[in-house]
Amino acid sequence: MIQINGTITLSPGTVANNPDTVEAIRTMVQASRAEDGCIDYTFAQDLTDPDTLIVYERWRDQSALAAHGASSHMAEFQKVMAANPPVGRNLRIYETGDGKPL
Repeated sequence: MIQINGTITLSPGTVANNPDTVEAIRTMVQASRAEDGCIDYTFAQDLTDPDTLIVYERWRDQSALAAHGASSHMAEFQKVMAANPPVGRNLRIYETGDGKPL
């Protein structure tokens, strides 16, 4: 399994003042969750900084992640994000097992 964790920091006020960016994120999440090989796909706001997004993804394998990267909804998402580029990005990719309940 492939897991991606980390944060994306948007310019101050992006979330509050740019509904197109928020809608692009919602659309990306919904479409990604429907992809073959997607186990989890979540963007969340940091409660202490609304312009910091917490990213959590789990994919069946590298080929599922590659298909996600080549998807039309990813291309549309990247267009919107290019208009409001992130000011920071700290994402890590891991090869993991299924884990155990805690």
